[in-house]
Amino acid sequence: MTPPAPPTPTPSSAPAPGADSLAGRVAVITGGAGLLGPHHAAAIAAAGGVPVLADIRHEAALRVAQEVAARFGVDALGVECDVTREGDVRRLLETVRARFGRVDILVNNAANNPKVEDAPTAAFSRVEDFPSAQWDADVAVGLTGAFLCAKVIGCALAAQGRGVIVNVSSEYGILAPDQRLYEIAGRRPEEQPVKPVSYTVVKAGVHGLTLYLSTYWATAGVRVNTLTLGGVESGQPAEFLERARSRIPLGRMARATDFQGALVFLCSDASAFMTGANLVVDGGKSAW
Repeated sequence: MTPPAPPTPTPSSAPAPGADSLAGRVAVITGGAGLLGPHHAAAIAAAGGVPVLADIRHEAALRVAQEVAARFGVDALGVECDVTREGDVRRLLETVRARFGRVDILVNNAANNPKVEDAPTAAFSRVEDFPSAQWDADVAVGLTGAFLCAKVIGCALAAQGRGVIVNVSSEYGILAPDQRLYEIAGRRPEEQPVKPVSYTVVKAGVHGLTLYLSTYWATAGVRVNTLTLGGVESGQPAEFLERARSRIPLGRMARATDFQGALVFLCSDASAFMTGANLVVDGGKSAW
């Protein structure tokens, strides 16, 4: 007996043309004036979206918004916001609604990223001596801030019955830092700098927030996913870059633009059946 032919896809089951378009969608990007925020904004603008760059550094956020608007011919907005303060986040939402009448996307990008080379001493970064005040500050921005933005803006998305949240994490949210990357020749083991513990804990927690909210708001039309990023080349010492490249199958660290396609994918209808997922873009590092 000949098996029945598979059903012909109907327009409702076939991918929609331009499913990766963000035309007219308003996207709030926290940490909008940081290392990756402007690149996230450019990706959203290039897909037709309206980026709102929220940052504690108001002048920098305004400047980036103006640059993105001029480059892509879209509207863009820079807003001052301290994500650790719920009142600031509520004012951010009010400002966005007053300007655009809607909000469609939240990109939780803001985080402290303590640089090993910027530590006052090597001991500063080590668990034995890591300051509680630094721990509190890192958790407040990267994790509490993400929660507050999700609470305020996510509730608005749920109330309107549609929306997307992308929580930005790091390879160090799924892998322990390889502290050999940061070794300094001639120092004793207890004096070697390390990637601080707060960064890994915050970035792991970000995906925990994704998992929780993805099921919490599943029936409200709000999708929540994590975008996990590999390390970005940004002027690190040559010795560090050589060590880092040797640990990445693709043989290089990421460029700041390498995550743009993945971000647009998660923000758009191209990922309409994804929620609670962790999209890892790390050059293959986590495969080893």
